[in-house]
Amino acid sequence: MIAQQIIFIALFITASLLFAKKIRQLRRNIFLGRKEDLSNNTAQRWRNVMLLALGQKKMFRNPLVAIMHLIIYAGFIIINIEVVEIIVDGIIGTHRVFSPYLENIYTFLINSFEILAVGVIFVCVIFLFRRNIVRVKRLASKELNDWPKSDANYILITEIILMSLFLTMNTSDQLLQARGHTHYLPTGQFIISSSSLTSLLGNFNTNTLFILERSAWWIHIIGILAFLNYLPYSKHLHIVLAFPNAYYMPLTLKGTINNMPDVQKEVLYAMQPELAPTTIEATTHHKFGAKDVVDLNWKNLLDAYSCTECGRCTAACPANITGKVLSPRKIMMDTRDRLEEVGKNINKNGTFIEDNKSLLRDYITEEALHACTTCQACVQECPVSIDPLSIILQLRRYLVMEESSAPSEWNAMFSNIENNFAPWKFSPDDRDKWMEA
Repeated sequence: MIAQQIIFIALFITASLLFAKKIRQLRRNIFLGRKEDLSNNTAQRWRNVMLLALGQKKMFRNPLVAIMHLIIYAGFIIINIEVVEIIVDGIIGTHRVFSPYLENIYTFLINSFEILAVGVIFVCVIFLFRRNIVRVKRLASKELNDWPKSDANYILITEIILMSLFLTMNTSDQLLQARGHTHYLPTGQFIISSSSLTSLLGNFNTNTLFILERSAWWIHIIGILAFLNYLPYSKHLHIVLAFPNAYYMPLTLKGTINNMPDVQKEVLYAMQPELAPTTIEATTHHKFGAKDVVDLNWKNLLDAYSCTECGRCTAACPANITGKVLSPRKIMMDTRDRLEEVGKNINKNGTFIEDNKSLLRDYITEEALHACTTCQACVQECPVSIDPLSIILQLRRYLVMEESSAPSEWNAMFSNIENNFAPWKFSPDDRDKWMEA
């Protein structure tokens, strides 16, 4: 027993340290972005957490899918409460340590977990079917080929395995209780494992059941610890990041674009020259827009790590629907991939060493950026409050204001605004001539 405790503690500490190390790296990567103060109106922010992250309000636009997703979500959160008991048992060498203290509540809790476990298995099978057999359009896009598709399947299969191990463990436990095996104290009847599943294992001898229960217990907890360390490398990191992402979502009206004071002053001076300073002010040039991930703000980078790759943003994007190359989902995936590349560069060198790459062009094309109509559909549809448009606008702002790279139609408009103070090609003095007709 002591040897098992030592092995368990060693595994638990190792998994926890590896997870903590990766989370520190993710936090560092996120805060490579520019500072942004999003701490105002805490009451509204907590409401967003409850409604969007915990309540999954936006998911319920499609009630059937929302309910299935909620079952998996609840299963992940609630069933893993049972992991606390497993960890305590593993460390101190007990079995179902909470059972004597919780009495009748314990049986109710395990029964709730079992019902959820069956629900999770059922829904995961449906989601696998939708992804791989039915091939729902937004889940079968070429941008999900290779790793993104495999990642989604791995998680669903892992959930099925973990829930099956949980039920196998409980079923073996119930049979061992009935046979009076040492350490397997009575806990009451479990709704799933005490009925339909006991007939599958009832013919096994006691020693086989003991090995099966212990094997299921060990594989279950090792699987959870492995899943914990897989999570930061997966799109399913949104399970954790959906909460801070909902809290820090901008509270300004949709469509609000951050103005640049330096540019505002120049426009003001052009419109009202008398306000311009008589002496040239010494100013430091600030980069307009963003070329790479470090030019974005930290919330943009948190968005990138929070993306679920569900594709609802792309499915609602009018540019994408009409066949243009823009995909808001790919914008987020590319931002995350570039951020991970920058993070690995820092891990290797201690500080970032120029690699002659950038988010703009190496990951996201000008064509995709110029295709955006800024309609806000992607922002509206995202279930975890991600804002692809903010990234698009900052990259596009860099193109236009730093590189003077814009479609010819835009350049004509810019020229008219500069010369005529309006988008149209006629003198400001003639602006009201239409009224004379």
